[in-house]
Amino acid sequence: MTALRTAPRSEARAARRAAAGTAKYLSLVIAAACTLLPLVTVLFASLKSAEEYGSTGALTPPSNWLNLANFATAFDSGEMLEGIVNTGIVLAVSLAGTILIGTMAAYGLDRFEFRGKRLVFALFLIATLIPGVTSQVATFQVINGMGLYDTKAALVLLFMGTDIIAIYLFIQFMQAIPASLDEAAMIDGANRWTIYWKIVLPLLRPAIATVVIIKGIAIYNEFYTPFLYLPSQDMISTSLFRFKGPFGAQWEVISAGTLIVIVPTLVAFVFLQRWIYRGLTSGAVK
Repeated sequence: MTALRTAPRSEARAARRAAAGTAKYLSLVIAAACTLLPLVTVLFASLKSAEEYGSTGALTPPSNWLNLANFATAFDSGEMLEGIVNTGIVLAVSLAGTILIGTMAAYGLDRFEFRGKRLVFALFLIATLIPGVTSQVATFQVINGMGLYDTKAALVLLFMGTDIIAIYLFIQFMQAIPASLDEAAMIDGANRWTIYWKIVLPLLRPAIATVVIIKGIAIYNEFYTPFLYLPSQDMISTSLFRFKGPFGAQWEVISAGTLIVIVPTLVAFVFLQRWIYRGLTSGAVK
């Protein structure tokens, strides 16, 4: 009797496990399809001529898979080389400034006790909760008043000064560095700058790698800020906008340019994803 009762229960558990496994893989397939479907649509559009794009559906494969004319048009007419150079300059300077300012701020907040320290933390937290669009008028007036409008310096200043999340990430990592290292270095005659530069900063390399990857991709993909503060020069994210006019848009060329823009970030993520996951998980538990 016991064996007869156990058999249906085992079969029920096996059925539930099979259903759970099926639901899990089905959800993964649906998520992958939702992610890849827009990319497939863009790929098909980039390989079609203007006539073919207008007469076929979005998911209709192109008739000529070797049609690269749209890519040449996007790169040449869109002046994407200028956009890549400008983006590289802004990206390099912004990341260097973010790392320097962020690590110094984190070092000061973690290692020093001063009046108003909790207030500074509270202000940082409040700043993350305020939507950036609500302060755009004031920000534009400040940039224009400093004479930085329509210069790369405006973008660099804005990108360096709007990454409070990086400071919190640096603080999380820095809290895992024993303060005894600072004390031992001070006994040997090192000052605070030497401790920061030669001891603390090298130990923050995992956090720095994470910030570089995440912030770098965000700057690379940013459209609104370059479009507003640097209208006379192209960035990689704004160079495609020249194919949008008052009488229509060359969507097949825009699709080709979109793929050109996507490839560098895709390659960077594939090769550096382990640094992203490791940095985020390490910063979460420290």
